Amino acid sequence: MRPLWTCPRCGRTFASTNQTHTCAALGSLEDHFARSAPVVREIFDAMRAHVEPVEVLAERTRIAFHLRMSFAAFTPSRDRLDGHLVLARSAQHPAFRKVEVYSPRNVLHAFRLREPPDAELLALLSEAREVGEQRHLG
Repeated sequence: MRPLWTCPRCGRTFASTNQTHTCAALGSLEDHFARSAPVVREIFDAMRAHVEPVEVLAERTRIAFHLRMSFAAFTPSRDRLDGHLVLARSAQHPAFRKVEVYSPRNVLHAFRLREPPDAELLALLSEAREVGEQRHLG
């Protein structure tokens, strides 16, 4: 695998040289969860703990889990955690609200959680982590 490219302006890393992105300062997790019920942060923390070590990017509109590429993103609200996983295949889970196929190995699975993730969803998150490492390409 080739080395990651680092944007000289914002310092973020990407698998592709000169990848299109918005150079913006990262925010804080606390700001994202400021108006959320404690269970929403518990859900996020359970998912984060399951994939550590991982780079957590608190962007303006979302929180992303990033390795060679971002493989999961989250948007906390008052009583739930919305987000998506990127898998190299289509999968099913009761929390999935929408599945969008961008290419055969790039399938977005949008979810909504109001309680901590079950073992099946955590297994899918582990699979998404492998996509973030780009293991699915080898």
